[in-house]
Amino acid sequence: MEKFWNRLCNQNRSGKSKHAFVRRGVVGPKNTKKLFFYVTYPRKEIRGFADFIEHINGDSKDLWDSLGEESLLSSYEEYKDFLQGRKKATFIRFTNLKELPIPIQDETISKIFGKKRMPQMGLYISKKIAQQLLSKGGLQID
Repeated sequence: MEKFWNRLCNQNRSGKSKHAFVRRGVVGPKNTKKLFFYVTYPRKEIRGFADFIEHINGDSKDLWDSLGEESLLSSYEEYKDFLQGRKKATFIRFTNLKELPIPIQDETISKIFGKKRMPQMGLYISKKIAQQLLSKGGLQID
């Protein structure tokens, strides 16, 4: 959602170096180096990428107490509302956020992946596919 993407970009521009996004439950990427940010609303497009640090799951209150300041959520109340009563959560931590000069449109993503829809939980891609995506977004990665 664009609201959270804008918050993330604002935090990054203000000098915050480590970020986290919250997932309900205990799910998150494991074997990855980069995270791509696919913003679903109002347009479906990849807007940026970052270096994955780790994912940590566990008791939602404990996670907020230790990592809440890294999250995109502005308060514990917003966090609780987001979790919708769940007792477990996952914080996906990352750094080195880069905004793409040219957002990668859904049609381009579909052509590269060969899929009409992005899975809601995300997907793993190869370095070759990542480089293809980023070249469409006006950047290259190592």
